[in-house]
Amino acid sequence: MFGVRCVLLLLLGVVASTQGANILGLFSSHSPSHLIIHMSVAKALVEAGHNVTVVSMMKPKVMHKDIHLIVVPMTEEQERTLESQMSEMAGQKNSLVSTMHRLLTSMDVMINTQAEILSDPRFQRIYETKFDLMILGYFINDFQLGVAHKLKVPVIIDWMSAPVPAIDAYTGNPAELSYVPLMGTVTTHPMGILKRAENVLKSWFFDFIFAVFDYKVTRIYNEVFPEKEMPCLNELRKNISMAFVGCHLISEGPIRPLVPAIIEIGGIQVKDKPDPLPKDIDQFLSKSKKGAVFLSLGSNIKSSTVKPEIVQTIFKVLSGLKENVIWKWEDLENTPGNASNILYKNWLPQDDILAHPNTKLFITHAGKGGITEAQYHGVPMVALPIFGDQPGNAAVMVESGYGLSLDLQSITEDSLRDALKEVLENPKYSHAIGQFSSLYRDRPLTAKQSVVYWTEYILRHHGAPNLQSPSVHMNFIQLNNLDIYALILTTLVLFVLLTRVIAKFVWSKFGGKAKISKTKKSQ
Repeated sequence: MFGVRCVLLLLLGVVASTQGANILGLFSSHSPSHLIIHMSVAKALVEAGHNVTVVSMMKPKVMHKDIHLIVVPMTEEQERTLESQMSEMAGQKNSLVSTMHRLLTSMDVMINTQAEILSDPRFQRIYETKFDLMILGYFINDFQLGVAHKLKVPVIIDWMSAPVPAIDAYTGNPAELSYVPLMGTVTTHPMGILKRAENVLKSWFFDFIFAVFDYKVTRIYNEVFPEKEMPCLNELRKNISMAFVGCHLISEGPIRPLVPAIIEIGGIQVKDKPDPLPKDIDQFLSKSKKGAVFLSLGSNIKSSTVKPEIVQTIFKVLSGLKENVIWKWEDLENTPGNASNILYKNWLPQDDILAHPNTKLFITHAGKGGITEAQYHGVPMVALPIFGDQPGNAAVMVESGYGLSLDLQSITEDSLRDALKEVLENPKYSHAIGQFSSLYRDRPLTAKQSVVYWTEYILRHHGAPNLQSPSVHMNFIQLNNLDIYALILTTLVLFVLLTRVIAKFVWSKFGGKAKISKTKKSQ
């Protein structure tokens, strides 16, 4: 009996040590879709009984009444600059390389807006509050790790997709370029020599890009945190407790090693039970007896910024479908046209619509969040990728058999009509993604449960340094054993040289005499 009481007291102590923790979410991304992922993490923690304060640059679409929200908005000029860049990308074909180039050219605006938050009086009051943990929504903003150091709290990084080189570096996760494709590399396994070469070259390219990022981010860090007692940024990067990543590699692939400090939370934004749809959308979907098509180009690109002739091509095809269509269109006063089967809305509860049984097809820009939600709910897709990781996401989706992909800039009525007809009428797509949906949902903990458990683990164990890989504290030479190989090579060279010296000495000492002696005998 006494033993049972001890166990119960111990369990109550563990619960008490984590319940009601004060957690800061620093989510300064410019992307509403990124914010949806980060806020879903914050919401899961609030629902578990924690006190969460979130600092953001925009009002989030995902919210909870108990989250303390501090919005430090961008200036109108900064908003116009970013909107202009997005509009440019919507009007042209973009590769991963061109997107990275655009990131480099616009980086000062992106980083400066995230740095200005930290000096705002609304944010400065953060330092007057005692926090137990900080969650950093990551996107080229690790200079904000200085906030966690000043608060004296451990840090969890929240990233939107599978680990990228930066996340690998923070956690000491092995890259394994011979069989783990980087962002934008589409391949079958095992990877052939050309794909492995592409992967290595892309790795060098990313290393260069992140070196440029690092230079600018470090400069900003030194400006924002000039205090002498502040450690250098590289030291703070070595003390990240954990990284949440938006993937589930057992189902999505590729299979790769993950260190214990990387926790997969793919699908965190998907609700356990869909929320009730707005009345007009619910009625529209319910009367869609032949099914419904859902079109959204995401939260970063406004549909109205797509070339008018492309918009008209899409409208002509969609208005001729027997299925009803829900179209995310921001400017409701200037829609592409009137059609009895099309409902325009400037913002849509994407996850809830995809969960509706009458939603038969998702026309998507192939953002990671949208593809994840469609896969979870088993809805096949036609992708119209625009920039960044979207072309790669679309290619993987097609390779997996979950739908088709078209080039938005060269789309025609025939190509779009044929793609929609193929995916809607050929059951192989819904069958393939239905099988994946079952696999994706089959895990020991849901994404929300993983967030709660591992956050509380970090809280219970004061940053959990036991999870950290030793490689975080090793430089490139040590990590790749280059010093060992150099030592072995040097030893071999010295051995060969020494052998040659000894051989010459022996030859000159004894070989010559033997030859002379032999000559004398012959005389």
